[in-house]
Order: sequence, then C-alpha cells, then structure tokens
Amino acid sequence: MAPRQVLIADDHPLFRVALRQAVKKVAPDTEIIEVSNLAEARNAIIQNTRIKLVLLDIHMSDSHGFSGLLMIRQDFPILPVIVVSASEELHIMQKSMKYGASGFIPKSSDLNVIGDAIKAVFEGELWLPEGAEAKFNDLTAQDDEVNKRLSSLTPAQFKVLTGLTDGLLNKQIAYNMNISEATVKAHVTAIFRKLSVNTRTQAVIFAQTLELETEKVEMP
Repeated sequence: MAPRQVLIADDHPLFRVALRQAVKKVAPDTEIIEVSNLAEARNAIIQNTRIKLVLLDIHMSDSHGFSGLLMIRQDFPILPVIVVSASEELHIMQKSMKYGASGFIPKSSDLNVIGDAIKAVFEGELWLPEGAEAKFNDLTAQDDEVNKRLSSLTPAQFKVLTGLTDGLLNKQIAYNMNISEATVKAHVTAIFRKLSVNTRTQAVIFAQTLELETEKVEMP
C-alpha cells in the first residue's frame, strides 16, 4: 500500500523543516509534500489523492487570514487541516476552529508538542494548545452570522470574493479563474445576495472579517 501523504503549506523554509521533522517523528513512513503558497497547496491537493492532512500557515503571500482555510474546507471538506500560526491569540485559535480546522499549532511550539498535535488529528481528534479551549468565549451572534453567510458561498464565489478583496477588476478575476466576465458578474450578484450587501465595497468590508488583525486576547 502506498504511504499516506501530508501537505505542508508554509512560506518559511525553516518552519517547514520543523514541521517535516515533527511529522516524521510520529509517522516515519509518511510522504511529505511542501509548498509555499495557497495556490500551490490547492494544486497539490488536486494532484495527490493520498494527502491525508494539511498543515496550513494562514499568513502566506496569496492568502488573506482565514480565507485560505475556508477555501480548502469548501473545496476539500473531508480533508483535515491543522492551522499553524505565529499568533498565539485565543481569538485566532477560536476562529480557526470555527472555520473548520482540526487543530491549531502556534509556531512557538516545540517539536514534541507539534508531534502530539499531528498524531491526535491523524487519529481523528481535534487538537488545541493545552488550556486554550477552556478560555474560549462563545462567538458573538454577529460572528456566527458572518460565518453562516461566508459558508453559504460556493468555492467559485469565494474565489471571486477574494479577487474583489484584492481590488481586481471583473476582467482580471475572469482571466485568473479562466471564466467569462459575464460569469464573474453573475457570481458577484450572488455574493451580494448571500452576504446581504449592495456594493463591492460593502462585500470587501464583509470579507475583511477574515483578516488576522483582530482584537488581541493573550493567553496568560
């Protein structure tokens, strides 16, 4: 039987080395694939059907905070994703789990802790730093509504929304997605309806709730 694969998506080579070491420690027969941005990650998942886990940095050159996580969860809903982040803010951990992550690893963690997280998720469990979940506050009703609306977008609509956030014109989004401008316009109309907004600016502001620059709640 061919070995299972783990995808490491992180734009810091040294941290990719650390993640590789942690994976090999708990699953030495695992085949590891490394990429440095979200587009490469998506292509790798499509091309490699034996990927059983994604270790995802949520701050890479072509991803906007939680947008990368949401995109992978929408496109590949049964594939477990562990978020890896330089942030240790409870709010970021909480959002990551709310948006479908199976675990959250702060980049300050040592190899043993990273290995524990990977092993737990391989076994079908959820994993967070010790004590983090007990300190979570329930998401506000507003946060729940934001999550509900964003989750209603199709993968294609989410990609169009990402293009709007990047300030791209319809024709640029159409070119990047290899679709017609008319199709982009149809997606934009659907996005407005699902997000309950009326303009591109309002849609972009709504999408900015996915960014990482959120209220800081430090772990003691």
